Amino acid sequence: MVDQSYYDKADSIIEVYGKKPASLIPIIQDIQAEYRYLPPELLVYVAKNIGVTEAKAYSVATFYENFSFEPKGKYVIKVCDGTACHVNKSLTILERLYSDLGLSKQKNTTDDMLFTVETVSCLGACGLAPVLTVNDKVHPKMTPDKVSELIQALKDEN
Repeated sequence: MVDQSYYDKADSIIEVYGKKPASLIPIIQDIQAEYRYLPPELLVYVAKNIGVTEAKAYSVATFYENFSFEPKGKYVIKVCDGTACHVNKSLTILERLYSDLGLSKQKNTTDDMLFTVETVSCLGACGLAPVLTVNDKVHPKMTPDKVSELIQALKDEN
């Protein structure tokens, strides 16, 4: 359950785009940018306030892969598993991330909400394979040891 400040923020975002159905996507994009996920309660609230059904709002939010109903960590790490990265051993990078952070396919966010690990089909940086991003910053030619160093550096920042 979200507190009143979330609804107040949603109201200010709705005000920017206007109370019209065409504003659904930019509104929920801004909400997700603010909280690193899309709280389901806010999706319902937005739908009601801009004149779309809950079903329509959910169909839009679940159609686009970039929307998440689960809270994400401060650092969202995306590991590419496209062909070029896969053949260059991106799975060993993913395994090291899981090991270093105590995560798995079933649990992809650390308890302290510092890290979220996801796999993606392609990051469009095949010449830099294997590659991962941290909050959209590209890290090329990764190895398991480089991953451990990166994680430690990010932890040290906090």
